[in-house]
Amino acid sequence: MLDAFAKVVSQADARGQYLSGDQIDALSAMVADGNKRIDIVNRITSNSSTIVANAARSLFAEQPQLTAPGGNAYTSRRMAACLRDMEIVLRYITYAIFSGDSSALDDRCLNGLRETYLALGTPGASVAVGIGKMKDAAIAIANDPNGITRGDCSSLISELGGYFDRAAAAVG
Repeated sequence: MLDAFAKVVSQADARGQYLSGDQIDALSAMVADGNKRIDIVNRITSNSSTIVANAARSLFAEQPQLTAPGGNAYTSRRMAACLRDMEIVLRYITYAIFSGDSSALDDRCLNGLRETYLALGTPGASVAVGIGKMKDAAIAIANDPNGITRGDCSSLISELGGYFDRAAAAVG
């Protein structure tokens, strides 16, 4: 996994060129957004248990067949596995928003996840709904303007939403 700086330098090096003004400006903007990224990651991380628990609670209320006998979240062991998977997806999304790069999310979390769920008989559409519920909660927490770096965060919030959408599409 390369960070944005390493990618830009690597690409310029492969072409045998100096960094362009546009590349330097883009990296400067990324540094300026760094504090906002850190604020978002800190907020999501400090609320991760609540985000996951509330998303799962809402999902199971809407789809009670998941927790009924024979359901994919029936028994405490299966429920724990479901919550663990939701937590892992959320954690990798925080890595992506922090770095501004989805490669860790894709490579270490999402690649092969749909196939795994299919093999286990886990309904991918239900997992995608759960991820959507985490998205709504995470965006609400990240969008709260109190106690964070001031400035327009709309593009970062959109980016955050995109990572959740990417995860939902990968399993759904």
